[in-house]
Amino acid sequence: MSMYVVTLGRVSTIELRHLAAMAAIAEEGSFGRAALRLGYTQSTVSQQIAALERAVGGPVFDRPGGPRPVRLTPLGIVVLDHGRAVLAKAEALADAVDRFQAGDGRIDIGTFQSVSSVILPSVVRRLRDEHPGCDIRLSEEEPEQPRIGDLDLLFYDGRIDGEVEHRKLLDDPYLLVAGAGTFPDGPVSLDRLDGAPMVAWPLTCDQPLMEQALARSGARPQIVFRSAVNDTLLSMVRAGLGSALLPWLAVRGADVPSDARLRIHELRPALPPREIYLHWQAGRVHSPLAARAVEVAVEVAAALAPPPPTA
Repeated sequence: MSMYVVTLGRVSTIELRHLAAMAAIAEEGSFGRAALRLGYTQSTVSQQIAALERAVGGPVFDRPGGPRPVRLTPLGIVVLDHGRAVLAKAEALADAVDRFQAGDGRIDIGTFQSVSSVILPSVVRRLRDEHPGCDIRLSEEEPEQPRIGDLDLLFYDGRIDGEVEHRKLLDDPYLLVAGAGTFPDGPVSLDRLDGAPMVAWPLTCDQPLMEQALARSGARPQIVFRSAVNDTLLSMVRAGLGSALLPWLAVRGADVPSDARLRIHELRPALPPREIYLHWQAGRVHSPLAARAVEVAVEVAAALAPPPPTA
């Protein structure tokens, strides 16, 4: 081994391979058998022990000669007892590094509810299938001014400020979700929404942009209730309080198409879609697991891209 253990006091720098040679000799009873086990020549093992003895300031083996096995000296017993603990820690470190380079380890991902429902399950499943020992931790918040902070990756519906890099994952078109029978089947003209009762998200994230686009088209719905929780909004639609304009990911994540009480309508003209991005700190060296997470997220988002609007 080429790693060094740096110690203090009378003991100078000791190489791990010196401790490994000492342990092999103690277990095999001779320098020759230890050399065969380690794949060294006997002279190389002797040189390693000589270097170790210089470092600790005394002999670690009694060498009786002939067929009799070598024995640890009192100093050797002390050195080997602590040396084995050092070797075990070094082996654990090497194993952890190998697992990290193979894609294990931990990543922290910031997300929000529709991505958590639709994109992340496939991303996490694939990462766990490829790297069963990985640790994936999610933080689901939707602040007005998101920050990467200590996160490795951050999903957000739009670009964020600061020294960040990003990949755009998909355009997420807005759809009208209404109670069955509220509107005729098929697309709904935006002017039909002017003055109509609606439930909506709070004025955070991309919501103000969507409502401004509505207003520019001459549609000013009557917002009767706001909630950041998609299921709550859909419950209000079922209760007849009004319709909701939700992005496709939120509609898919809530499995709205399977609910006979609700209808999904495209808008005419269509509103500008919400844009979903994946961000990370600029200049940060990704762990293999984080780099793979970016690749998988791009692949999953491409497979989930919403169908084009109907004519």
